[in-house]
Amino acid sequence: MASFSSLTRPVSETSLFVLKLSDQSSNSHSFSKNLSFSRSGFCCFQSQLVKIRLKPSVSIKNSYQTESSTKTESTIVSEVPILSCSEAIERLRMSRETYKSKEQYLAMYSSVFGGITMDSSAMVIPMDDHMVHRGHGVFDTAAIMDGYLYELDQHLDRFIRSATMAKIKLPFDRESIRRILIQTVSASECRKGSLRYWLSTGPGDFQLSPSGCHQPALYAIVIENQSPPDYSGIKVVTSSISIKPPQFAVMKSVNYLPNALSKMEAEENGAYAAIWLDFDGFIAEGPNMNVAFVTKEKELLMPEFDKILSGCTAKRVLVLAESLVKEGMLQGIRVEKVTVEEGKIADEMMLIGSGVLVRPVVQWDEQIIGDGKEGPVSQALLNLILEDMKSGPASVRVPVPY
Repeated sequence: MASFSSLTRPVSETSLFVLKLSDQSSNSHSFSKNLSFSRSGFCCFQSQLVKIRLKPSVSIKNSYQTESSTKTESTIVSEVPILSCSEAIERLRMSRETYKSKEQYLAMYSSVFGGITMDSSAMVIPMDDHMVHRGHGVFDTAAIMDGYLYELDQHLDRFIRSATMAKIKLPFDRESIRRILIQTVSASECRKGSLRYWLSTGPGDFQLSPSGCHQPALYAIVIENQSPPDYSGIKVVTSSISIKPPQFAVMKSVNYLPNALSKMEAEENGAYAAIWLDFDGFIAEGPNMNVAFVTKEKELLMPEFDKILSGCTAKRVLVLAESLVKEGMLQGIRVEKVTVEEGKIADEMMLIGSGVLVRPVVQWDEQIIGDGKEGPVSQALLNLILEDMKSGPASVRVPVPY
């Protein structure tokens, strides 16, 4: 069993930190029910002891141990607490206070408890929700700009389509879900941020089939990102992580392990994102954004959506780009298969999504895109999206009553 002796002690140098070597038999040890785990160590409050059976000698090596420290002659035991509901919630609250995040969670709706909470320590979902242990859930996101939800209805339509493909029944009708989402943003008083929402087969058990789930569950959370936006040019690489099959790529499910690994691969290579190719070798998409190009003929070129997620922001960009055609900045707009060669010799390349809006790409692998600087079309499309979010038509801007 791994030694806990290297763990940091609490700030208070009291007897709250307890480690005991049993004076009983070599494979029988006792520990208290009231040891709390924290980022700074263990807090112990004496209570009754519970006897457990342990193997006499287990050696576990981690990155913080030396070769000699991996071999132990005796087992060190510790004490694990049994917590009441209120104690667990309080420790969740304390745990959150030990780290800072660039994102603030202002409000959460859960159909499980049937309401909205502004307490981040209560923003949790049941472990037996099949979205947690089976990945059986879908989600979507809508931006909040100046007290308006941008493209809420477009995202909500895709959300429901994804749920249908994932065979998840709606817990409420579409209008009720829409109303709940708006009310959650209203309760948060957030005027600039994002609304993310999930639909799962719900809690019930740890089986594979959701047949034992009580009912589908809807969750929504309002997120305020306190980091300033960054629209500077970025580098991308070609992903070595396999793209999801079209059946799963076209739905926005919570199965994002390939996406996460692809993003990690990019970061490990000093890039912002990794670009997926489809099974035929054509350009597909990024881990959570679409990709587009400006050809040497000054055409906006975007891969087809038949094998990838249909991006709401990307589709809106296609509409807004028509004004650039009228102005002569673009000669046309095409949505079709795009080869890697076409993409790498393009004058401009950009990532498009609700998280990045329009982000210019200046390098793909070792290939410099265009002149290696942010292109004029990318900048123009970014300005169009930002303006659309602030003063676009009612079809893309839903007011939130505060």
